[in-house]
Amino acid sequence: MLLFILIISGLATATVVIYYQVLRLLWITIPKLQVRHRVRVIIGVFGTICAHLIEVWIFGLAFYLMITCGDFGTLEGRFEGSLTDAVYFSFTNYTTLGYGDIEPDGQLRFLAGMEAITGLSLITWSAYSMFMEMMKFWEE
Repeated sequence: MLLFILIISGLATATVVIYYQVLRLLWITIPKLQVRHRVRVIIGVFGTICAHLIEVWIFGLAFYLMITCGDFGTLEGRFEGSLTDAVYFSFTNYTTLGYGDIEPDGQLRFLAGMEAITGLSLITWSAYSMFMEMMKFWEE
């Protein structure tokens, strides 16, 4: 169980750090671009979406590896054991959409919970960052 706690803590930490670095890179680079402010906002939105995609794939890969290489549990329901299914589950979980057609079992339930709270936090962070950038646009 200790190994599992270290793994999920490491995953959450890694995804937050990656997201922070992508956001920092965007916010350093975008103001230097010689384009209209609207275009900078659009670049920021697509940049944050790309960052979220990276996090979803990291969690999806973790689910897949923990199912195939470890004894941490499984995904049940319409899960056929593929990486694509694991990433699909990760998408629905990260966004807290949760269709319910695939459900975690065993210790993977804790990873799913960690991913959901991480995804919710990072999506909220994106919304706040985009709002702050739009405030600059509205003030012009």
